[in-house]
Amino acid sequence: MLSCLNMSNILIIKHGSLGDIAQASGAIQDISENYKNDQIYLLTTKPYLEVFKKNPFIHEVILDKRLPRYNLIYLYFLMQKLKKYNFSKVFDLQNSSRTNFYKNILFPKAGNLVWSSSLTTLPSDKDKNEFDKNSVLERFDHQLKSSGLNTSNTLKPDFSWAVTDISEIRNFYKINKYILLFPFCSPHLTIKKWPYYNKLIELISNRYGEEYKILTAPGPLEINDAKDINALALLDNGRALDILQLTSLIKNSSFVVANDTGPAHITAHVGAKGLTLFGKHITAYRVSIERENFKAIEVNDLNNLSAEKVFERLSNSLSKSF
Repeated sequence: MLSCLNMSNILIIKHGSLGDIAQASGAIQDISENYKNDQIYLLTTKPYLEVFKKNPFIHEVILDKRLPRYNLIYLYFLMQKLKKYNFSKVFDLQNSSRTNFYKNILFPKAGNLVWSSSLTTLPSDKDKNEFDKNSVLERFDHQLKSSGLNTSNTLKPDFSWAVTDISEIRNFYKINKYILLFPFCSPHLTIKKWPYYNKLIELISNRYGEEYKILTAPGPLEINDAKDINALALLDNGRALDILQLTSLIKNSSFVVANDTGPAHITAHVGAKGLTLFGKHITAYRVSIERENFKAIEVNDLNNLSAEKVFERLSNSLSKSF
């Protein structure tokens, strides 16, 4: 275990996305536990600012507006702000070209013991393209271990800290036991979209009747799309649930079926039961999404994955008690 006689400031960088935020929870916890005598700061973007403020392993959250790099005035003031903290160590969990750009400004000559990233900890016998074929969590684990940390949580992240009280919403919709569906995806990633959610809903209703309510929780840009799904769309006074509310809804569900999107990763890392549906865009292994209660169905073409097959997996899982 690493420790310091005098308190130091440690920076973690994690900009997004939603699924990545959930996945990074274990790494953040390990960093905090290795530096118990220090102050842990986290640099993130606006969508995740309030979420990270709830993380018990972070002392303070710093906003990065991520304005274009040619906005030299913004970049100057952000770098000046970060320098004032006099960080002794930076853990770059975003590992992007932007964060590497920050390194070149803040710590241009630093190695992995000062600036920990996938580049500074890259195995000597692999190039980055080859290394990136490993799963996300394995890469995080290698990065932290190569930077001198003990890791006991990185490979099993727990996102359960990101919850809030949603009793008012549950009471408003009169929901108790429910199956939660996430049939949406980004408009530019339609290859991730499974087309048979309404057929699945029909099968669930025929088997279980009123035992489970069938819900969706659309994002801000998915509210109109939710009208095409034969399920109850949960909103908070007409607005999409925020991340904390969404996490709470997922954690307390009986089962989740989701495309490969942020809510699927949340489900995996709060211990909820469910399935995620993968086409050929990437493997479930690469994105570290399978957990004890959360599994993937992988096919070459999601159009050829029947609702009956998904329902069979769902009903088998519901019949088991953990």
